[in-house]
This record gives sequence, structure tokens and C-alpha cells, in this order.
Amino acid sequence: MSYRAPVEDILFAMRHAAGLDQGIESGLFADLADDMAEAVLEEAAKFAESRIAPLNRTGDKETSRLVDGKVITPKGFKEAYADWAAGGWAGVAAEPDFGGQGLPVLLNIGCTELWNAANLAFALNPLLTMGAVEALTAHGSEHLKSTYLAKLISGEWTGTMNLTEPQAGSDLALLTSRAERNGDGTYRIFGQKIFITYGDHDLTENIVHLVLARLPDAPPGTRGISLFVVPKFIPKADGSPGEANDVRCHALEHKLGIHASPTATMIYGDKGGAIGWLVGEENKGLACMFTMMNNARLAVGVQGVAVADRAYQQALAYAQDRKQGKAVGAANASPIIAHPDVKRMLLEMRSKTAAARAICLVTAAGLDGYHRLEGAASKAAHEEASLLTPVAKGFSTDIGIEVASLGVQIHGGMGFVEETGAAQHYRDARILAIYEGTNGIQAIDLVMRKLPLSNGACVRGVLARYAKTVEATRAINHPAFARIGQRLGEGLAALTRTTEYMLANLASKSNDVLAGATPYARLFGLVAGGAYLADQALAAHAGLGAGETDPRHAMRIEDARFFAENLVTAAGGLETTILEGAESVNAAYETAAE
Repeated sequence: MSYRAPVEDILFAMRHAAGLDQGIESGLFADLADDMAEAVLEEAAKFAESRIAPLNRTGDKETSRLVDGKVITPKGFKEAYADWAAGGWAGVAAEPDFGGQGLPVLLNIGCTELWNAANLAFALNPLLTMGAVEALTAHGSEHLKSTYLAKLISGEWTGTMNLTEPQAGSDLALLTSRAERNGDGTYRIFGQKIFITYGDHDLTENIVHLVLARLPDAPPGTRGISLFVVPKFIPKADGSPGEANDVRCHALEHKLGIHASPTATMIYGDKGGAIGWLVGEENKGLACMFTMMNNARLAVGVQGVAVADRAYQQALAYAQDRKQGKAVGAANASPIIAHPDVKRMLLEMRSKTAAARAICLVTAAGLDGYHRLEGAASKAAHEEASLLTPVAKGFSTDIGIEVASLGVQIHGGMGFVEETGAAQHYRDARILAIYEGTNGIQAIDLVMRKLPLSNGACVRGVLARYAKTVEATRAINHPAFARIGQRLGEGLAALTRTTEYMLANLASKSNDVLAGATPYARLFGLVAGGAYLADQALAAHAGLGAGETDPRHAMRIEDARFFAENLVTAAGGLETTILEGAESVNAAYETAAE
């Protein structure tokens, strides 16, 4: 089915969960005044719906191919990418000094959802390029910035992230790719990288690889990793692509999903070494790469939202059309949407998608606060964005998989065959919980590194704001809000108790904390998502009271209530698992570490 970009839902979440209106009033988002956000999203929606979405199924079937050493993307991708880049979409949030528009991350994340919902395999390419832009902007030398940023921001060139190696996986301490100094400020890079998204393709005239490697005298482990820019073609003095570098695509992976996205095995240094330039300082490349990875983690979370929304749209249309069984009181076969269990699945899909979207947009607004505010306000915004990033990535990508799976279920047998397209959403979504640090790694990051920020003051401040939302729902004389307040309050109480448990035991019982990290991250996501949905429900209720006739207001209240009554209710069980389940985990496989 065709894709409909949910511009109104994104804008509403921006306004009432992520604070767009307050940001415009305070000056934080002054550049989004006069309906600027709506205008940009509407244009992005047109392109997503008309140019990218039609390539989703055809690209999945055709796939990207390696032919005679060259990667060929599916029909239509090259032309669509050229028009996407010509529209300036690669530079929405990039620095104006290098051709970017300098607009808020919040707006760019809204656009990112549209690109990925329309065609996840297509949108992976610009997603990584934006991360490369951020890394070079933050850590690149003036030479690297002047050579690469304008080309990347314009979309003329694309960027990649080269971390993983066959023996390393997520453990970057095991990297063996090596770098040798040339004595002229350049380096020669040797090694193999795997799972490199868009490591090679035919969309642009050059590809800029960001590659982790070790110098001969580097200290062991992650303290000895450096980051290098290694272009496919070495730029000439005039900035155009010149001599081919010593880097090649050896093979493309045959994957469960995202078939149109070329996932490459890259070889560096077959013919004497690929020429690279250092980013940042020697042996401090991981910090530079994490700038790119943190950008990508939020963007991957948004990909989960995007696939979820696409799967929901398709499932809703099918449920409205497919007739099977008689609903209670019906004389004839009913559309399956009339059956309570199908209603339940659709509400779960819709509310989970809305909750995950809100978490990602709130995180993006925090990044804007970090970049645009000063002093203590900037620090606080940065810490909140840092706290929420692993939640945004982990919870939202889990949601993407769960919602896509429900979409298959609603289609029944027709969902399990490729004809309807429901299976593609499920296949495509599955990688997202693995990308950019698995969701288990995100949970570990949340409890071990992010909860202790400012000695726990950051997370306690976030929970205090959720408590205000609970109080606001309880203050409304309306049955739906009473139930939202009750269940969300219970969930928040469970999250508060487990947060204090985590903070108190990080050092003394670290294995117990690690055993409970994933259920804790899930609990955090449920309460955060419930709170942001409640914020939107409160705004919808106020709008209805003011005479607004937007039919989506009733749906927003439905979403918040369903989420609180049917999903946040898992909080009690998760709390028990977090507080009492560690022994059963840690006692198992006792010889595994030997």
C-alpha cells in the first residue's frame, strides 16, 4: 500500500512532548517560528511519499549487487538520491559555514522518520553521512573540514562508519586494522571491516570512509584506537575526486532484510596501504567515533519508529478491508477491525509507535539545548539527552520489531507471504536492535554510565517531571485521565524504586545491576513513553475543551489510556525481575568466563 507521512502526529509530538512551542517562545527554536517546522515537514513528506516510498518494495526484490567489482543499487535509487540531495535534505541540521541550513536536530529527526518510513534501505545512506558530518565538524582538522564537509553536506559525497571486524563484533578492543605513519601527515591503512552499510555504491562520485585502526606503538585495548578519513578517491587540489585509493568492496552480505542497502566487506591496503588522514588525536579515535555513533543511535531509534508507523498503516488498512468472522451482534461477516483482539493489536501498534516517537523527539530537543544554550542550561540538556539516547535507541527499535510483528499477525497467513509486503517490514526492522551497539549494550550504557550523571541528579530530575505529568492527569475530572494517572503513577513508582536500587548498587553489586539492565531499560521506556503520551493527551483534552475539532485528539487520549492500562502495567513484573532476578541469571553458565 502507499505510504502516508504522519506530519500532523510528528508536529503534535514536537509541540507537546518535545517543547517546540516553548522553545520558539524562549528563542531556542526561533528559527522554527512562523510554521517553519510544518513547512519543512510537508515538503519532506511529499518527497518521501512520491519518490522514495515507491522504491521500497522494488528495491527489496531487486537488491543491491556486486558486479565486476562495482556495487549497483536497485533501479531508481540513483535518480531519487540525486533529487533528494539537490533538495538540500542532507544539510538540514548541518553547519551553515559549510553549506548546511543549521536548523534544529529536532526538525531533522522529524524528517529522518519520514525518509526511513518511506524506504529504510534507501535512508540508511544519508543517515550515516549525517553522522560523518557531525564527527568531522566536532573533531576534524581545518584541512579535513574544508576538503570534505561541503561535499558531504551537499550530498555530493556520502560517508560511512568502519568499526566492526570479523573477530571483534561490538568489542572494539579487539580491532586489528592497522595504520602506519607516512611522515607527511598522512597514514597508510591496512585491514578488513565487515557489515559496512553503503560501503560501496553507485549513488555518488566519492565515498568518505571513517575508519578505526591502530598505530604500531598504540597502547592496548580501546585506549589505542585512532580514527582516520579514508576516501574512495583521493581528492585533487580543486576538490574533485582523483586517484583511486587502496580500498575495495570484497563482498556484499546476503541479509534477512534491508536488501536494497549494500552491506559491504571492505578491504584496505591490498596494494601498499590506503591513504588516510587522522581525525582528532592519535589513540583517541574512539571518542571521535562516538560522536558519530551517538548521532546514529538516536537516528536508529527513529528508524524503529519509522518502520513501526509504516507497518501500522498497512495493518490498519488491511484490518478495515479484510472480512472474516462475525463480530458480536453482527449478522454477516465483519471487517476484522471489529473484533476486540484485532482492536487490541492495532492500539498496541499505534500507541507504541507514538510513545517511541515522542521519546526520540524529546531526546533530539535535548541535543538542541546542548548545542544552543550556554553554561548550566547546556550541561543539563546534554546530560538529559545522554540519559535518553540509549532509551530512544533500545526501546524504539524493540518497538519497531514488535509492531512489525503484530502487523504480520493482523495479516494472518497473508502476512507470512511476501505478496502483501508486511513481511518486509518485519525483516527490515530486525537489524535495528543490533545496529550501533546492540540493545543489551544500550541497557548497560543506561545503567552504568547514564544513571550516575551528576550523581543521579539528572535522572531524578527527569523522573520529577514525569511525576508532574502524573499529577496533571489526576487533576482532570475525566475517567480516561483518572486511569492514566493511576497506572502511570504506579509505573513511575516502580521506576523510581528500581532507579534508586541501581544507583545504590552500581559499584558493590555490578553483576546484579547488569543482570537487570535490560528489564530496567524496558521499564524506563514504558514510563517515559507513557508520560510523553500523557502530555500529548493533556494537550488534546485542552484542545477539545477550547473547541478544536481535530479528530486525532480523541485518538491521542485513547493512545495514552491504552498505553497506561495495557502496557505500563508490566512495570510491577519488571520491578520484581530487576530487584530479585539477578541470582538466577548470574548463577547460570558459571564456567562461561573461563
